[in-house]
Amino acid sequence: MTSATKPIYLDHNATTPVLPEVIDAMLPWLKEHFGNPSSDHIYGHRAREAVGNARQQVADLIGSSAEEICFTSGGTESNNLAIRGVAAAHPERKHIVTSVIEHPATEMPCNFLQQHGYEVSRVAVDEAGMVRLDTIESALGATTALVTVMHANSETGTLQPIREIAALAHAQGAVMHTDAAQTTGKLRYSVTELDVDLLSIVGHKMYAPKGIGVLYVRSGTAIEPQSLGGGHERGLRAGTENVPYIVALGRASEIARKDGEETEQRIAGLRDELWHRLREKIPGLQLNGHPDRRLPNTLNVRFPGVSGNTLLANTPEIAASTGSACHAEDASASTVITAMGLSEREALESMRLTLGRGTTAVDIAITANALWRAYLAETGG
Repeated sequence: MTSATKPIYLDHNATTPVLPEVIDAMLPWLKEHFGNPSSDHIYGHRAREAVGNARQQVADLIGSSAEEICFTSGGTESNNLAIRGVAAAHPERKHIVTSVIEHPATEMPCNFLQQHGYEVSRVAVDEAGMVRLDTIESALGATTALVTVMHANSETGTLQPIREIAALAHAQGAVMHTDAAQTTGKLRYSVTELDVDLLSIVGHKMYAPKGIGVLYVRSGTAIEPQSLGGGHERGLRAGTENVPYIVALGRASEIARKDGEETEQRIAGLRDELWHRLREKIPGLQLNGHPDRRLPNTLNVRFPGVSGNTLLANTPEIAASTGSACHAEDASASTVITAMGLSEREALESMRLTLGRGTTAVDIAITANALWRAYLAETGG
């Protein structure tokens, strides 16, 4: 690879490039349309209308009403608002149920509540990385305020049985939250089908900029704000609205809604082609995660006897990762992989390859060959 050649980007679960159409939509709101949505003049009216339009675009994508969309700064804020906000709204219930494979943006707020007198139950996953419904049911009780389980895992792509978990939570009077950072814009769903009360969305995982997100709050769900101020976002999230980024997220949502099914199928086909090519070339290659109930763009594979980090270091043609970007500086074994019953050695042999809208069949062929050559060089095969 020459210095002028760009590596093939296969780390779309870490972040996505901002689509040109999204940039075009937001630029006017960084230039001439600078008004504050709360201002009662033409500049404010235009900004307020733009925010309202984006709110409807996000709502249309997930099948909610516009009034149920609360804009935030991203997934971390959305998850904190959901978890700590529900806890504050239900002081008589001091129990939270979550899983052992959650993102730190979920795990850390749960830890915070645990340090302040809450009981937190962290349920296990099976060998495919899926939360076990029997452990959820056993963990629930009359004091449970909230169940929070991610919609899909960022490392394995395994989809969780959210609708079934929500039914168990609601039977005990608990609120159901899911972190849909990895599924929104990649996989078609509706909040009605999932039957969730709260759902987190992250802009930079779906071709919008970093620094913008959403918390869907089902109408009637009791939740207390975690930032106090001017009463923006129906009093749930104070602070002047980030109009350019809100417009960007709205446009990204519109694009995902219009071409989601076609894009999803194309990317899933490329993912499967990559898997088949690698499996043909590398004996003993293993798949981490569920073979079917998985994000269409995600392939987590285990290379027998070779470190995933070593392979990536020897394939400069590829920009990928061995796990979550939130742990990129940590060379230890992935806790998501070990939670599935695999050894630390097997976890270190794993690699996450996540495709995106710009991935091509040529990219897949180059990637498979590059990883094969690197594997042969390490094993002497």
